[in-house]
Amino acid sequence: MAGNGLVVCVLVKHRNHTNLTDICLLNLAVSDLLFILTLPFYAHYVVVSTWTFGDFMCRFSAVSHNTGFFSGIFFMVVMTLDRYTVIMHSLTVARYRTLRAGIAITIIVWMLSFSVSLPALTFTKVTNESSLLACSYTPDSYAWELYELLAPNILGLVIPLLVMVICYLRIIPTLVNMRTTKKHRVVKLIVSIIVAFFLFWTPYNISLVLKFLKDGKKMQSDECTLGGNLKLAVTVTETIAYTHCCLNPIIYAFVGQKFMKRAMQLLKDWVPWIPFPSRNDMSDSSYRKSSIMSRSSELTSTIIK
Repeated sequence: MAGNGLVVCVLVKHRNHTNLTDICLLNLAVSDLLFILTLPFYAHYVVVSTWTFGDFMCRFSAVSHNTGFFSGIFFMVVMTLDRYTVIMHSLTVARYRTLRAGIAITIIVWMLSFSVSLPALTFTKVTNESSLLACSYTPDSYAWELYELLAPNILGLVIPLLVMVICYLRIIPTLVNMRTTKKHRVVKLIVSIIVAFFLFWTPYNISLVLKFLKDGKKMQSDECTLGGNLKLAVTVTETIAYTHCCLNPIIYAFVGQKFMKRAMQLLKDWVPWIPFPSRNDMSDSSYRKSSIMSRSSELTSTIIK
């Protein structure tokens, strides 16, 4: 909440200087916030073992949860594709990276995320299970059960990971050949983005697949032991995966000197008694490159701003 909230505040304050990268960062932070806001309801549900918020909040939490999840993933994909086109085709795409294009992409991504999440709105409802109220996804056919498994795995992991790996593997050789001191930092950032995404989300998706196979009687083992182990595995890996929301502000925003400078200035205005670095210490001149390296700096700043 703190990290993503600060990202939103900084970008809104500097909205007059907004570009396509900033629009994606803003929407990524909003997606994470939407996703995070549903977690207290599910945490309460797990603690008391019954859903006490009614059918509307059951459906609303489910669709908000899914929409926040998918939109966050999709905006990461958009940022990856944007970086790829800027680095690899800088001369041809510059005129298309406008505020209007950013708004259009934002609308498309949110509409797509909501559309993918519609089954959660349709089939999630409050049911009475052993005299306790449960908020659960109860599809009316096997096809929708399969959709609930495949959508997060294919749209939320496989396709985004393939896009990141392919694009960044094409970007890295170009960056290495550029005359800029930032290139090693950028390469490390790219590797951290891919590795973090893979490590945080893959175990959770594997756990969901195993649970689906177990529920469908596709796995032969002791029912009680396997069921308990899979339930624990889903809980632990789910917690790890959701923690990725906390890393997004660090990976995509706070590693950039330009954004960090704006964030420090904003925090200094809010809490002046805390000794944040002064504006002179974080001036643009501290990291601005010479005119000979201007093109390389401009391209790499798209990655780390």
